[in-house]
Amino acid sequence: GNCKKGGKALRSCTIQIGNDDEDVITVVTSAPNVRDQSRVVVAPIGSSVLGTDGEMMDVTKATVGGVISEGMLCDSRMLGWIGGAQGIAVNLPDNFDIGAVPPSSKPRPNNGESQSGGAESTPVEPGLFEKKLSKEEKKKLAAERKAKRKAAKEAKDS
Repeated sequence: GNCKKGGKALRSCTIQIGNDDEDVITVVTSAPNVRDQSRVVVAPIGSSVLGTDGEMMDVTKATVGGVISEGMLCDSRMLGWIGGAQGIAVNLPDNFDIGAVPPSSKPRPNNGESQSGGAESTPVEPGLFEKKLSKEEKKKLAAERKAKRKAAKEAKDS
């Protein structure tokens, strides 16, 4: 579901943190890159993460935007990784087990080694890393759609 607090769009996410269907918690986040079936790093209640001030911070149960949050999604900096933007949830490849401890450094896609030892590639979640269209490409698509509509209308009128 969606909720708003202080102008930031918040999302209430139901997240499976273990192998059992009962190992599910609700986390409220403002991370814009969270999608259904994302494999994210979660700090449940009682965990400690690196705060923005560089000090360790304990994760506690909190009510955010009227919804009880039972943890938080971690960005790269909370895990002590180099690189990655603040406020962007870490997405892991599907070969990382649910409920496992996150890796000590940011996994790099296809840098010659695979985390699982296999050569399979991780499919990209639709809409997450799609190339943005240039103005010229957008104009060309719009012109094509317009021509198609015009041709359909002429065929219908004749």
